Amino acid sequence: LTAMGEPSMDPAISAADSTAQQDSLFSMMDVFLISLITGLFTYWFFFRKKKEEVPDLPKMQTVVAPVRDSSFIEKMKKTGRNIVVFYGSQTGTAEEFANRLSKDAHRYGLRGMAADPEEYDLSDLSRLSEIDKSLAVFCMATYGEGDPTDNAQDFYDWLQEADADLSGLRFAVFGLGNKTYEHFNAMGKYVDKRLEELGAQRIFELGLGDDDGNLEEDFITWREQFWPAVCEHFGVEATGEESSIRQYELVVHTDVNMNKVYTGEMGRLKSYENQKPPFDAKNPFLAQVTENRKLNKGGERHLMHLELDISNSKIRYESGDHVAVYPANDSSLVNQIGEILGTDLDTVMSLNNLDEESNKKHPFPCPTSYRTALTYYLDITNPPRTNVLYELAQYATDSGEQERLRKMASSAAEGKALYLSWVVEARRNILAILQDMPSLRPPIDHLCELLPRLQARYYSIASSSKVHPNSIHICAVTVEYETKTGRLNKGVATSWLKGKVPEQSGSSSLVPMYVRKSQFRLPFKPSTPVIMIGPGTGIAPFMGFIQERAWLKQQGKEVGETVLYYGCRHEHEDYLYQEELARFQKEGILTQLNVAFSRDQAEKVYVQHLLKKNKENIWKLVNEGMAHIYVCGDARNMARDVQNTFYEIVSEFGNMSQPQAVDYVKKLMTKGRYSLDVWS
Repeated sequence: LTAMGEPSMDPAISAADSTAQQDSLFSMMDVFLISLITGLFTYWFFFRKKKEEVPDLPKMQTVVAPVRDSSFIEKMKKTGRNIVVFYGSQTGTAEEFANRLSKDAHRYGLRGMAADPEEYDLSDLSRLSEIDKSLAVFCMATYGEGDPTDNAQDFYDWLQEADADLSGLRFAVFGLGNKTYEHFNAMGKYVDKRLEELGAQRIFELGLGDDDGNLEEDFITWREQFWPAVCEHFGVEATGEESSIRQYELVVHTDVNMNKVYTGEMGRLKSYENQKPPFDAKNPFLAQVTENRKLNKGGERHLMHLELDISNSKIRYESGDHVAVYPANDSSLVNQIGEILGTDLDTVMSLNNLDEESNKKHPFPCPTSYRTALTYYLDITNPPRTNVLYELAQYATDSGEQERLRKMASSAAEGKALYLSWVVEARRNILAILQDMPSLRPPIDHLCELLPRLQARYYSIASSSKVHPNSIHICAVTVEYETKTGRLNKGVATSWLKGKVPEQSGSSSLVPMYVRKSQFRLPFKPSTPVIMIGPGTGIAPFMGFIQERAWLKQQGKEVGETVLYYGCRHEHEDYLYQEELARFQKEGILTQLNVAFSRDQAEKVYVQHLLKKNKENIWKLVNEGMAHIYVCGDARNMARDVQNTFYEIVSEFGNMSQPQAVDYVKKLMTKGRYSLDVWS
């Protein structure tokens, strides 16, 4: 065979020689092949690997990860519930209200359960009528500019696309919003309207809570009329007074492996020691603070610029996104609560849900110590809501203090007024209440059960990932004020961030964080002009925008006009990023830099005044240049005043009536050409 692959023989060789050679060749080949086959057979016979005997093992059961039952109907049937309270919650308040409503149900001979819509298949709403005296309640918060909260996004998408027949469904909705925002309670209004469109029966009117006013009072007022409507509809009566029912039982661990104890993690145990992407609200990344500098040159306030290192985290962000950070409470407040209640804060315990069928086994990660719970998991700085006061009242040994607590938790006008003045307006947190009511000494485990969860704080990212792919910048002002009782209250997150020491070993320089995507985006075409309006720390996202426009220019892209309207109190005190902005202007990145110093003259000057001053240029950029407008900062006053100024400019130069001008600006918003990133 090998010879056949060789070059052909010389034609000069005689035929006889050729024949002789072939005879010789084939006889040699035969011998070779026979020897090869014999050798291979001998090797196989003597040296082959004997087949191993496989022991007959019992078949292993396939281990399947437990799948959470996504049917809330089956769960309600199994546990004898007839009221389900769904919550769309971003900061925990809607979830808190849902829990309160589900606990209320027992007073009327009904059984309720609070439910996260993210955990269930909401198309099952059409089957709720299978359960006697059934009702679905929705506590829906509105996030940002009329958006659903993260956990209600799938429910919102389903409602938009659904053509389900919900004619057997009975429902009620309480919305949580803020009137300083353009789209007040948009989510609550939408859910209420859409459920009715799908045939569901509303048994009580839509409640609209306003966090700019008194959200707690709005909820109580709605709730006290909601339950009589439920009673009338189902023909049931209240079985008695509201009673204190514990939802969790205390288990103290005297002999526990400390490796099994939570020390501040949000989800997985030891997740801060063994970090694994992807990073999100339940699995934050521990970012190192690499820079923490004071931005203002003078004044009483402390404005700061922080840089968080996200190297090796696989976290990606865009200019305009938000960074969420999980802060820790001040250790002195935690210690004072421990002292006043005479508790060893290092006691390791668990609070276990008495309802074994509940998806929520603990109010916060357990087992843990009281110190960890009060430091990382519980909100101890905001004024407690009325349900907390009601539950605590039983522990006041002084009858006057007990009566006062019960009155503030009641729905009577006098009680509401007392709660508003003594708790809300005086900004009394739980420690202040314990200090001002000497006979009130509740068990610390019940207090931990009642306090709401400490929430993440969101900040507009002040950098561009094109320029800083491994770093996220924050611009913030520390919150510090004196209350009516003479106490000094400090903002939890900003005070905590202020104390972060760059690149120091240990937790003193680490920040648990994750990124939340935003709709606050630069135009797709770099050549589109942008008008950015952001006084104070509202400049944060625009630092990212300007950095990105500078980067685009360096890449040879055509970059449109980049116009900034910024404002602060005094030019020589709190002019943030002054040097950076001056450099961007000098390099031609910032085509206009308009700064309002509100208190450098007798008459206050704000950004809206500068907009009016340049109104002709503004109109030209918007009308002819198709500019995108961005507003960031205070929602209550600034954003509203700026919007009113745009109405005036559009009305004057577009020859429109006031209603037409309003409609014009609203259409800009719909098209994504007028974007807001505001807070109250």
